[in-house]
Amino acid sequence: MRILALGASVILAASVLAAETTQERLADSARVFSEVMRTPDKGIPQDLLAKAQCVVIIPGMKKAAFVVGAEYGRGFAECRHEDGKGWGAPAAVRMEGGSFGFQIGASDTDVILLVMNRHGMVRLTEDKVQLGADASVAAGPVGRTTSAVTDASMTAEMLSWSRAKGLFAGISLNGATLRPDADRNLELYGTKMSNKDVLMGSMAPPEAARPLIRELDRYSTFSDADRSVHQ
Repeated sequence: MRILALGASVILAASVLAAETTQERLADSARVFSEVMRTPDKGIPQDLLAKAQCVVIIPGMKKAAFVVGAEYGRGFAECRHEDGKGWGAPAAVRMEGGSFGFQIGASDTDVILLVMNRHGMVRLTEDKVQLGADASVAAGPVGRTTSAVTDASMTAEMLSWSRAKGLFAGISLNGATLRPDADRNLELYGTKMSNKDVLMGSMAPPEAARPLIRELDRYSTFSDADRSVHQ
């Protein structure tokens, strides 16, 4: 019975995620990020965003109806160009497992991660990264500035937040995994692309990524001093 339930959940997850095109999910990612940042007192501190190497956005993480702890979602990683000026092309990612703090009655949760250094960025190019094991992760602070940042936040390679039912807060994603989403990269670029090719290459972002890049540019700056500290 448990196996049947698990199978039903996997089929449900696949059908729900397949119903939305890659372009639509990119638009959702831009919308989620914009909505979070439009409330600066309750959003991601902009000084942290200014120092981040990459941003990962998973709009609408789903929770399987029949399996406890079975969360899954698709989204995108965006990293800065090597010179720190501007954002590059998005790479598709999948997130699975972990505990995302779904509120009672919430059917999905938006997840945002900041990757704070080059080592964390390299992890995004690997076949699998387990948060908390392969890369350190901590709940991110919320507010206009980072005055209340904890020691864990200061040393973590990645910082994470979630939004469910309108509530935005830092969460721990220990145990969750991030993987490249090869099918979505193929749909987006028309050819097989690894996340290393996308994130560390020099390819131009597709038109569908422009709204997300505009939002990232709007809320982030990256000075030479910041870049030298976070390499």
